[in-house]
Amino acid sequence: MAAIKLADCLDAPEEGLADCLVTALKQLPSGSLPLQACCDQGGLADDHEISVSLLDMQHGRERILARVGVFFTEVVGGCNCHDDPLEANRYCVLEVVIARPHGDAEFTPLET
Repeated sequence: MAAIKLADCLDAPEEGLADCLVTALKQLPSGSLPLQACCDQGGLADDHEISVSLLDMQHGRERILARVGVFFTEVVGGCNCHDDPLEANRYCVLEVVIARPHGDAEFTPLET
């Protein structure tokens, strides 16, 4: 997978940093966030419509460190009548590290 860049948030003013991060995460291409690790029924993470909330953020000269909560849908196939997939709401806490100066981002699932 290609490196994910969140460089736009590095230039955001301090009071706008939280909104910038939440917006940037919502606009990432499908499959960019490691939400599959938070699926507990063996299904697939559907991240086309996610809700992101900032839980905590610290920023320094070398990096921005944030914890975000992400609500998404897990799609579990073959467990209903006629093999219709079951959709289950899921929640995942991710650690987001954005390295300065280029905005390279790393994501780590912390809890579900």
